[in-house]
Amino acid sequence: MEDFLAGWVGGASSVVVGHPLDTVKTRLQAGTGYGNTLKCILTVYKKESVAGFFKGMSFPLASIAVYNSVVFGVFSNTQKFLTQYRSGESQPSRSLSDLILASMLSGVVSVGLGGPVDLIKIRLQMQTQPFLKANLHLKPKAKDLWNQPKYKGPVHCVTSIVQKDGLMGLYRGANAMLLRDVPGYCLYFIPYVFICEWITPDNYTDANPYTVWLAGGIAGAISWGTATPMDVVKSRLQADGVYYNKYKGVMDCISQSYQKEGLKVFFRGITVNAIRGFPMSATMFLAYELSLKALRRDQTVTVTNP
Repeated sequence: MEDFLAGWVGGASSVVVGHPLDTVKTRLQAGTGYGNTLKCILTVYKKESVAGFFKGMSFPLASIAVYNSVVFGVFSNTQKFLTQYRSGESQPSRSLSDLILASMLSGVVSVGLGGPVDLIKIRLQMQTQPFLKANLHLKPKAKDLWNQPKYKGPVHCVTSIVQKDGLMGLYRGANAMLLRDVPGYCLYFIPYVFICEWITPDNYTDANPYTVWLAGGIAGAISWGTATPMDVVKSRLQADGVYYNKYKGVMDCISQSYQKEGLKVFFRGITVNAIRGFPMSATMFLAYELSLKALRRDQTVTVTNP
């Protein structure tokens, strides 16, 4: 249970640190007219002030904490289960095969819980994104809706999607998210574990906070950087469908994006992803590890001093 609680604390911390750059990343990947990273930041600030970078944060803050709680809990407990099944030991092993299986299972679980969270977050982040100029054939009344917010908030966004597309509408882009997160979590947890072991002195049993922070940051930068191509596809699929559906699925999104913008489109936002991945993941792992130690210390005190 302490793994789930510590994951909750780590998830909440990472949302606060990473959301501003996540907004920039989403606008670059799924929006139009933002150009490069710097221009996107200046445009958002000019049109929406600082509050624009935190648009849509309330929903992920309330839900991603729970989502990360489950992901970290599943990863840790899967490791323990595999170790106990093979050798009967209680401490999780650092076997590469165990780490891969635990990471892949975490990726699958993350889609089930995180798909709707990501969808709502992206829809709210894209509120001010104007329609493409190609849609000038729409009636004047429809054009007036372009710059008006479609959703009044997270709850209204959820109900609108369900009314329009049913419950499965909340999982739009889930296939792309699965293709992103299963390998993505392998490149998230595995580098973290091995970097921690590599830079922790032999005479220490546990990594110190600086080691955890550094290893978590590097792992996050690697994971988010390599996940960018499929992250672009996922963001486009989830941002699509506010007024009409442009893409029919993952392959159609890849095909249309490549035909119109070339191969470089799949690396849009890679700089923001890598930069954002470091502080966000460093904060997440540090908060997770510190919370875990605090919870286990309290548990020990409770057991030894009834």
